[in-house]
Amino acid sequence: MITSASRPLRRAWSIGALAFLLPVALGSGAGAQTQQPVNTSTLSRAPTVTRNPLPIAPDFDVRAIESMAQALVAGQKVPGLAMAIVHKGRVVSARGYGITDVAAAEPVDAHTVFRLASLSKGFAGTLAGMLVNDGVIRWDSRVADFKPDFRLADAAGGQTVTVADVLSHRVGLSSNAFDRDLEAYVDYPTLTRRLANAPLKCAPGTCYAYQNVAFSLVGDVVFAATGNFYGQEVQRRIFKPLGMNDASVGLEGIQSSPRWARPHVHGRGGWVSVTPKTTYYQVLPAAGVNASAADMAQWLIAQTGYRPDVLPESLLATLHQPRVDTPSETRASAWRRERLGSAGYGLGWRVYNYAGNELVFHGGAVQGYRGAVAMLPDRDFGIALMWNSESSLPSALVPTILDRALGITGQRWLREEFEEPTLYVQGPTPADGAPGSTASKSTAAPF
Repeated sequence: MITSASRPLRRAWSIGALAFLLPVALGSGAGAQTQQPVNTSTLSRAPTVTRNPLPIAPDFDVRAIESMAQALVAGQKVPGLAMAIVHKGRVVSARGYGITDVAAAEPVDAHTVFRLASLSKGFAGTLAGMLVNDGVIRWDSRVADFKPDFRLADAAGGQTVTVADVLSHRVGLSSNAFDRDLEAYVDYPTLTRRLANAPLKCAPGTCYAYQNVAFSLVGDVVFAATGNFYGQEVQRRIFKPLGMNDASVGLEGIQSSPRWARPHVHGRGGWVSVTPKTTYYQVLPAAGVNASAADMAQWLIAQTGYRPDVLPESLLATLHQPRVDTPSETRASAWRRERLGSAGYGLGWRVYNYAGNELVFHGGAVQGYRGAVAMLPDRDFGIALMWNSESSLPSALVPTILDRALGITGQRWLREEFEEPTLYVQGPTPADGAPGSTASKSTAAPF
């Protein structure tokens, strides 16, 4: 377990001077496109907050970061990308790059909606925490008390699984249990019944194994506790009060958005846009949220402590506290191997020691979409990236931005040549870009 001694202490804060929500659109757009700035008139009024964060590097240059994002969409290395950066309760950058669809070249802007995949898990943990604060549920509430038909192969152990166990992937199942069935369009109620016959990796509550189906049991808890569907509660408790006006849940939600980015897979002649799959939209808590850069900026502001009227500091501390060690994460990619001293999982969030700094993180990937959220809580700094292809190239922006914010030099994560032989897609090439074309790597899992 990562102890509090291994992470910098959170900075003290108190209510005080005004934290304005000031979006800044810096740099030029993709080609000659006109960027639409974030409209602060539609955002709910934030309370006045004073915090005392550690500084970021004085030479941190958001224009340089935006130029890197622009370079990624040049020549369709990736079709489109959206990025939000916040610092000390202010929107430093929230904008789009590239296009929403190679078949209809509409520009991505700050209000273009992307599918968040597993970035959705942070919303599930946060909503559960709100219900805990309300006294409606407890972190140690048993899932079986809200979903009486919930069973595991270990009948007695299954009765002990708690809300916190579900949100920290400690149900006891093997990793990604029934994801293949989910991708084969087996419905969610059937999958939850199949959990009763799934082999266990460990006793419930004692080990970590990443889940999508089992993670989404928290949605059943929300429904039983409130009488409202999970998506309704997320909209009412999170999207609306935070001013996340473009955000939605589910396939219908993204398709009804005025501007949304189509997913892309790699075909014979380059990127091919496809129709979003319904599969992981069945598990809304695990992978069902859709949002824009403007939305994610407000989400980051709240998660870094500047919306205590919605997310109090005590709740954030609980959500971001690791519940279980995940040491394999320190070897999962080049930047993790180089920068991470330790890794754990909290309540819907990964928690890393990044070069001696606490990093709250989550990545996500589902058919034709990828994304990442990363926050330095002790510096009140956060970034969100979403892109509409299965390329892994933009993921290098995460350590690039973090290193620059922390003043770490000497490593170039984002290579100018952008060499990437496979572009993440494996399996047969989609035929003529037909709607519904698929790629074999469709799991809503972190990169």
